[in-house]
Amino acid sequence: MRPTGWVTTAAFRRAAVLPAALCLLAVALGRPDLLAVAVPFALGTLLSLRSRPARAPETLLTLTGDTVTEGGTLTGAVTVAADPGTICVVVPAADPALGVESRPVVAGVPAGVSARVTAVAGTTGTTGTAGTAGTAAETGGPAGAARTAAVPLSGTARRWGVHTFGPVRVRVFACDGLLEFPEQTPPPKLVRALPAAEPYSSRTPVPRPGGISGLHRSRRPGDGGELAGVRPYRPGDRLRRIDWRVTLRAREPYVNATQPDRDAEIVILLDVLRDVGGGPGAPGVLDAAVRAAAAIAGHYTHQGDQVSLVEFGPRLRRLRPGTGRRHHLAQLAWLTETRPMPGGQEALGDRLLAIGMLPPGALIVMLTPLLDPRSATALAVLARARRAVVAVDTLPEGLPLRSTGEWAEPAERIWRLERDNTVGRLREAGVPVEPWRGSGSLDAVLRDVARAAAVMR
Repeated sequence: MRPTGWVTTAAFRRAAVLPAALCLLAVALGRPDLLAVAVPFALGTLLSLRSRPARAPETLLTLTGDTVTEGGTLTGAVTVAADPGTICVVVPAADPALGVESRPVVAGVPAGVSARVTAVAGTTGTTGTAGTAGTAAETGGPAGAARTAAVPLSGTARRWGVHTFGPVRVRVFACDGLLEFPEQTPPPKLVRALPAAEPYSSRTPVPRPGGISGLHRSRRPGDGGELAGVRPYRPGDRLRRIDWRVTLRAREPYVNATQPDRDAEIVILLDVLRDVGGGPGAPGVLDAAVRAAAAIAGHYTHQGDQVSLVEFGPRLRRLRPGTGRRHHLAQLAWLTETRPMPGGQEALGDRLLAIGMLPPGALIVMLTPLLDPRSATALAVLARARRAVVAVDTLPEGLPLRSTGEWAEPAERIWRLERDNTVGRLREAGVPVEPWRGSGSLDAVLRDVARAAAVMR
């Protein structure tokens, strides 16, 4: 059974056995000098035990925030409340994606009144280190009351996702290391690392804008701020729309024809059927897709369009359409929970149209590496349904081979030829496939989709 209170350490046993053995030898051999040697050890042990703690220590793990952007710094602290004179050893641990080193840090709770730094195990804390010097501070109250020792921790979010900060192991010693409290592990904290969105901008109009207000010019005439031409006056036109210069030249009333500005509905379809690669400094397929989704969603959300996110996989997760900065933060939080599809599960992509998750007039941007035949099938089905769809190839260039051997290189060439054939068949079916290259990489494709949508109308 695990002890729940203060227990003796190996140092206490050595401090007790050594004076006793010297005393026995002094009596057996008749040597008073051995007795004189044993007395200081016994007195030192008794004096150390006089400051025996009266209460159990309490540990608490705190973070400055539970959300950080990918590549940002995360800070926190482990606070130990214990009697004055105790020493705590903190061994931090966290998910490798948070970049926290498991380096022990020693901090002591002072017996005095003023706060001070008592001990250091490790170097000065920088980004990605386990911690800095342990700082002890008084909590207030009379002499002998519990005080706290705070050990700061820091790390860097290396990858997006939901990560665990902890468990942190804390060991507390008292009476100069003669007594030890059982190891404590405060509850770990969940940290949400938002994906870092790449810079992206597009000036190409979105096909089929049909909202109330936005930045996209509608093809239909109506009240707006974009001049579309001049036409003869008809009953019902507003007098402030009259173009007096043309009216005076034509000797009959003419009005300015305008086109209204509309917002568009964008659906970003995230393919999670396959994930290849990934690691420190080498982004994988899912990393590229998530960061591209964050960039595209941020661009259209900030310009007033209704953007929704759908996961193409077994779960069919969906984030409702919205706009504005708050909705963009919700999009980033939604993307952090993206996971690749485990093996053996069936994708439910064929139900996208059946259950109405894709609105009829929305622009569908599917981020896919085209590593699974079901992805190409879903794109072909959307094209046959005359949906405005764009396929964004998220397969990173120069992705290392997963297998090595004599036939690895020929097998990769054959696989790439088959994949090129799949891309060619999709383009013949009316699905534009464009690799993701950051800002402006989809302008030409969106322009073609807008023309095709106008022709179909």
